[in-house]
Amino acid sequence: MSAYLIADMEIKDEKALERYVAEVPAIVARYGGRYIIRGPRVEVVEGTWKPRVLAVLEFPTMDALKRWYDSEEYRPHRADRIRATQSNVVFAQGV
Repeated sequence: MSAYLIADMEIKDEKALERYVAEVPAIVARYGGRYIIRGPRVEVVEGTWKPRVLAVLEFPTMDALKRWYDSEEYRPHRADRIRATQSNVVFAQGV
């Protein structure tokens, strides 16, 4: 069953994210993941949520998603993203 990472990010340092943007998609793919949404073009039609830069990644299973997120390959990039953004990140199980 598919699993999703949903992230809403406020970018505070674009320069610091250059390596992240360039290198992370290949790491995501190695774990069977793919980007569904990646960017700032969001239109809120209900509610009060004000997403800034939205990313949605799909993985084949929750286990694959967690292996990627905790992997040695991704860990330094995750630290870069945490330093360069204010992020809200959730994992969600598909149906």
